[in-house]
Amino acid sequence: MSDVRIDDLPVRDELRGKTPYGAPQLDVPVRLNTNENPYPLPEPLVDRIAERVREAARHLNRYPDRDAVELRTRLAGYLTDTSGHPVGPAEVWAANGSNEVIQQLLQTFGGPGRTAIGFEPSYSMHALIARGTGTGWISGPRGEDFSIDLEAAEKAIAENRPDVVFITTPNNPTGNAVPPQTVLALYEAAQAAKPSIVVVDEAYVEFSHGDSLLPLLRGRPHLVISRTMSKAFGAAGLRLGYLAAHPAVVDAVQLVRLPYHLSAVTQATALAALEHTDTLLGYVEQLKAERDRLVGELRAIGYEVTPSDANFVQFGRFGDAHEAWQRILDRGVLVRDNGVPGWLRVTAGTPEENDAFLDAVRELKKEQNA
Repeated sequence: MSDVRIDDLPVRDELRGKTPYGAPQLDVPVRLNTNENPYPLPEPLVDRIAERVREAARHLNRYPDRDAVELRTRLAGYLTDTSGHPVGPAEVWAANGSNEVIQQLLQTFGGPGRTAIGFEPSYSMHALIARGTGTGWISGPRGEDFSIDLEAAEKAIAENRPDVVFITTPNNPTGNAVPPQTVLALYEAAQAAKPSIVVVDEAYVEFSHGDSLLPLLRGRPHLVISRTMSKAFGAAGLRLGYLAAHPAVVDAVQLVRLPYHLSAVTQATALAALEHTDTLLGYVEQLKAERDRLVGELRAIGYEVTPSDANFVQFGRFGDAHEAWQRILDRGVLVRDNGVPGWLRVTAGTPEENDAFLDAVRELKKEQNA
């Protein structure tokens, strides 16, 4: 075969020279680089998944429920129960991971000739999906402490008049939460400028010290809350994301969804997981305690740490973050080099995994101080 590369193909100009998103998948004893929940699903839930999938398998000759009505009803119940804000099925939409939710939102409200803004460093898939949908991307400012600089952000929205605004809270990769008053101010700025759709990405909200921003949906039809079952539910392999928004937004994203986009097996598995929320949220409490332990221990060792409301911790500062990443990896622990200059990110794992990580960074600090 001839040596043909991607850039030799007639790909779109904005894709040339780019690389796919992804974290290293290395076979090492301790993997703390992808913000996964380290606890396997409990056996009663595994059994329930098997039961539901077995029942779904009897009907795989038919297409699945195109609108995922039962699943959206259960998700609405979960949101209502955990937030105290009543959410109905018509206000919920589900897709294959929160990334597909974001893609559908950008297909609906972004696209060629339109723009989206996010405040970086933040979740890099927002910009990548924007590029994939032909949406122009604007990198908005953050402060030295990685918080959103409200005055600068309002100015950027007023000047650029974006069609979609992304606010990630708790923020990935930095871990810090965005205060509700900041979200409200940015929503008002976006409505004055365009008006725009404002997407609040709450992938890690179950790990937060504060509450969900779901109550802000009332009276704000251009506000969207995006969630996932990958983190708190320990179901990264399921690929189930969802949003809560005004019913008109839910109707709008269905204009771009692929037919029967959620398989019957995916819906059955997600429904089983939603039957075990109490158990799964119990694991979340354990991980929050471990996250807080990591923050305290890292600071005691002498590292700088960004306050975290997620299931991970950003720590530094390093003269060469990638070299520090490699030295930690050499000790059998894989963390994430997100490309934030001087910083690395570690996922909260089991107590044993976290102990191994802390031992590795203690040794690294001794080397740096020698």
